[in-house]
Amino acid sequence: MTSTDEPVDAELEDDAELEDDAGAGAAAAETRRALVVDAAADGQRLDAYLATSVPELSRAQAQRLIDDGCVEIAGAIATKPSARLRTGDAIGVRVPAAVPLELVAEDLALDVLYEDGELIVIDKRAGMVVHPAPGHPRGTLVNALLHRCRDLAGIGGVLRPGIVHRLDKDTSGVMVATKTDRAHTGLAAQFAAKSRGEPGGIARDYLAIAAPPPKLARGTLRTLYGRHPVHRKRFSSKVATGKTAVSHYEVVEQLHGAALVRFRLETGRTHQIRVHAADHGFPLLGDPIYGSTPRDPRLAQVARALARQALHAATLAFDHPVTGARMAFEAPLPADLLQAIDALRS
Repeated sequence: MTSTDEPVDAELEDDAELEDDAGAGAAAAETRRALVVDAAADGQRLDAYLATSVPELSRAQAQRLIDDGCVEIAGAIATKPSARLRTGDAIGVRVPAAVPLELVAEDLALDVLYEDGELIVIDKRAGMVVHPAPGHPRGTLVNALLHRCRDLAGIGGVLRPGIVHRLDKDTSGVMVATKTDRAHTGLAAQFAAKSRGEPGGIARDYLAIAAPPPKLARGTLRTLYGRHPVHRKRFSSKVATGKTAVSHYEVVEQLHGAALVRFRLETGRTHQIRVHAADHGFPLLGDPIYGSTPRDPRLAQVARALARQALHAATLAFDHPVTGARMAFEAPLPADLLQAIDALRS
């Protein structure tokens, strides 16, 4: 998984083979569904029909069930997700029992802002990787959630928390994870809509220290966005083709050679804030990829002490994927960023 400072707004699946642990919980029971295609669904693709007819299934999950031989049409095993349905077709769906991933549940400290049976909202500390990956098999947010959330129902047939967005290891702040398929599907759709720039649903504010400060007190950065043409592990807003990225910013406080800046994302691209800020002349303090070592001794000292990019996911709001209630959460600035701000106040 490529590390990101802003959410990757899509349904995220884990392909890693990790160690099994009983703390991941007991397997959920296998379920079966019997459906009959009505006239309104005549001619629809099988995978699309399942995604709309079985609320807990996303289209990607429906495709996996078809590939695994778990879907029948008129008693015959379906083999193509693209199969076109006809009125009166009898569809049988078998959703296998959720089985534990080979993943270790770890008793790690979490700052929980909210929790119910469908989801959990946490204030992630800087230094914590969100998901196990090569080089980070333990000590991640997912390991911690497996220990904390003993009521996981399973995501996509696997007992694990649903990660619908991610923060980079060295970015702190508010995050949401899901416990059930229906919550995962609903929230993933909201994040995907946000990534496309659609209004409503997800709202996120970030706080950052930019050095030097922006020339304007507030503004909107609207650009194309894609892989850097030379450094392929980096992203750039100076590309000839790409997706649209929109970031709004406002200076909250002027500091010594820097500023505390609030960003509001209209889209959700990988590294969007870091790239937009750097490409427009006000990189984030301490950014090891898109920034540089400050020449000012005071700024350089603060950057060394911080030892990470000065970026914090301050607020997150969304519609509860099951109840529809509007929910909003705030994660206060952590101690290291407060110390950095204080050290740069004139």
